[in-house]
Amino acid sequence: MSLIKSISGIRGTIGGKPGENLTPIDVVFFAAAYGTILREKFSNQKIKIIVGRDARISGPMIQNLVQNTLNGMGIEVIDVGLSTTPSIEMAVTGLDAKGGIILTASHNPKQWNALKLLNENGEFLSADDGQMLLKIIEKNDFEFSPVDKLGKTISSPGGYIKEHINKILALDEVLTDKIKNKKFRVAIDAVNSTGGIAIPLLLDALNVEYECMFCDVSGDFQHNPEPLEKNLGDIMKKISTGNFDLGIVVDPDVDRLALIDENGKMFGEEYTLVAVADYILSKNKGNTVSNLSSSRALKDISDKYGVKYFKAKTGEVNVVEKMREVNAVIGGEGNGGVIYPKLHAGRDALLGIALILSYLAESNQGLSELKKDYPQYFMSKNKMQINDNFDLDEVINYFGKKYQNAEIDTQDGLRIDFEDAWVQVRKSNTEPIIRIYSEAKTPTKADQLAKDMMSEIKEKFY
Repeated sequence: MSLIKSISGIRGTIGGKPGENLTPIDVVFFAAAYGTILREKFSNQKIKIIVGRDARISGPMIQNLVQNTLNGMGIEVIDVGLSTTPSIEMAVTGLDAKGGIILTASHNPKQWNALKLLNENGEFLSADDGQMLLKIIEKNDFEFSPVDKLGKTISSPGGYIKEHINKILALDEVLTDKIKNKKFRVAIDAVNSTGGIAIPLLLDALNVEYECMFCDVSGDFQHNPEPLEKNLGDIMKKISTGNFDLGIVVDPDVDRLALIDENGKMFGEEYTLVAVADYILSKNKGNTVSNLSSSRALKDISDKYGVKYFKAKTGEVNVVEKMREVNAVIGGEGNGGVIYPKLHAGRDALLGIALILSYLAESNQGLSELKKDYPQYFMSKNKMQINDNFDLDEVINYFGKKYQNAEIDTQDGLRIDFEDAWVQVRKSNTEPIIRIYSEAKTPTKADQLAKDMMSEIKEKFY
């Protein structure tokens, strides 16, 4: 069906032909290219990397291919097994490794898998390293080790999840005692992936009672795994008919967090970062960052505390780079991805859960009450399939001229800011689609902005 190569890794559907789908051959090529980069970067040093995965059905097969390829290059692999993306990111530095690979296709359906590649800081590869990797693959420029210098794989089950949770609980901003005293009751939707392991461990440590839906870690996703309202009817119904303080929803690799309020209504994945930022800024004022596809509400919260807000290109590595550049105290992506550099420079749903519970415990409010205090925006998120001939530059030039009197930003596709709304079109980094996002003060206006742009794109560029 599809194979997508980018500077951050490779993603595709399982089966089919090499170069068109994610086949064993493609996996070996990417693992070998990554190993080549590490050997060049850490020449004459022993190289150890972390490999872990979410619960996808294809995970064990992909992991064996990756690990054996790296062993063939003389690299030692620490196999942490089932884990979360943020846990593996923290394991890289915690176990003094030179890099890491996370086997997950994030929010994509179960037929997808991917290799997410980390550097020695537990962060996604830089653009320069990513371009080097793609060139190595293009040239088939690999060299494997002789028999006496083969690497080995060491099994270290547990996924570094407990260590990750302990570091979260050690943060001053995580009010463990207050959370325990509140005796919260929550519902969890872990989409039958590794959130079913990690979230109960965190909630047990915080004395939070929970009911878990889709937590059997089978990789057989019971609904579309992207944590959007249209996919979460089961847990919303459970909360609306039960006695819960909130609902917790994560994607398969547990770096995105969506919340449902005590009435069974979506808090909104855009407001996950907004609420966490509000809590953090109340204790430690500093700059904030989110990507260009995220809500204006974070800027409004930043204005409330008299701090500066900055926009970054979409993609975790771009947000992290901008946060480092402006010394931001909190940031992330409006898809429910919270990045708190005091812990580590990566999106982290487990951290987000602990901080949201701390905020609720300290404020003595429910999620529905919290949201009333925030600027109310409505976002429309849409996507359109594209083929290889689609030229986004033509779209950018056309709309840039049409709306030349508006505020135009082209660092990530095209974003057009109007006085009380905005609309953006950009190519996805993970799927063969373009995304058309819009935001306005009413859902009707947001939907209409996106609808108008999609109609005009279809008319003039398809």
